[in-house]
Amino acid sequence: MTAAGDGPWLDDAAGRLVRPFTVSNGRTRPTIALDLMSQVRATGATPLGYLGPEHEQAIDLCRAPVSVAEVAAHLKLPAVVTKVLLSDLLDCGALTTKPPEFHHNPTDRALLEAVLDGLRRQL
Repeated sequence: MTAAGDGPWLDDAAGRLVRPFTVSNGRTRPTIALDLMSQVRATGATPLGYLGPEHEQAIDLCRAPVSVAEVAAHLKLPAVVTKVLLSDLLDCGALTTKPPEFHHNPTDRALLEAVLDGLRRQL
């Protein structure tokens, strides 16, 4: 008999063996608002309590600053599930976060017109 974390989480033929929302215990809302571009980084603090294998993988991925979107891609989990996992780690002090830095005004009319022109050229 193997412990819960000992078996494979992915199967080459079948894909993910555990449903994504099982990983977050069915929760769909993180306790902390995270943007997909928010940077997260491990603090080195040892979290108290049980962590699932995805939590531990997330901590390993966050040894250097990484975006929430990158963590989701590496874990092969939906972004909302990843945000719940990362918020768990933020709550227990295992991670820190920094909001994305924009060096421009995202509602700048000239920027939006340039994006629209580029999209029109693609169609």
